[in-house]
Amino acid sequence: MPPTALTSISSLGLGRPYKVADTDAHEGPVYAADEHALYFTSVPAPAARAGGRPVVDIRRLDLASGSVTTLVRDANAANGMTLGADGSLIVCEQSPPAIARIDRRSGAREPIVEEAGLCSPNDVVRKSDGTIWFTDPSYGHLQGFRPSPERPDAVYRFDGDLHVVADDFDKPNGLALSPDERTLYVNDSGVNQTPGSFHPERPHHIRALDLESGADRVFAEIEPGQPDGMKVDAGGRVFCSCAAGVQVFDPSGERIGLIPVEGAVNFAFGGPGEVLFITDDSAIWAAPLKGS
Repeated sequence: MPPTALTSISSLGLGRPYKVADTDAHEGPVYAADEHALYFTSVPAPAARAGGRPVVDIRRLDLASGSVTTLVRDANAANGMTLGADGSLIVCEQSPPAIARIDRRSGAREPIVEEAGLCSPNDVVRKSDGTIWFTDPSYGHLQGFRPSPERPDAVYRFDGDLHVVADDFDKPNGLALSPDERTLYVNDSGVNQTPGSFHPERPHHIRALDLESGADRVFAEIEPGQPDGMKVDAGGRVFCSCAAGVQVFDPSGERIGLIPVEGAVNFAFGGPGEVLFITDDSAIWAAPLKGS
């Protein structure tokens, strides 16, 4: 079933998106309420030498003034991010692969996970008990800046030690927790392998992993394109970015609409006023979650 138009979900309280800033916003958007600012990672720039990592900066958009500044330059090919309990940024670094903590004031870095054999950490969430969950697909190798993987593409949990949650994904990508934290949603973007490729026979769906029973099911298929960023709201609705925008699913997995930002990469809930901030590589958009 194709995604419905935005007008068909206006009754659900979603407003039409509008542009906030023209900037090279790619991945990892994180809203910091104490600053009314959005942090994000920049579009990867080509490496200075063959086989080198792409250059990615961590940037900050001041939502009051519209100004964009750089917090960390060449941030180890940073990708997904989330907020730590102390307000720091928890960052997926692809090269060398790690999960790190970045201070929002100084940009100082502190390693959290530096495990031999990781591929290229992609996205990360933090549970209320302090555990860190992240995906680790081999995109760094496929994009030419990481060696052949030593481990399967996998989903991990870190609680002081590193644990494999699942290693039967093709390309585990975005992930999000349900409001009660009993379900971990993980999408599989195996449909995309090398840059620009599209393999329709490979996965392009969201899986729901029951963290108590161990049950695992396909929650929803993503069309068109591939799934990428993902979040869950307080009502249990699942939001997932794709080529056409941000798709919205009810808790049963039924697709109930689309927020039309073509080329949407990732997004973050923010405020005040409850807004979805969406990155598309060339701009940041805001879609009101209440009213039109």
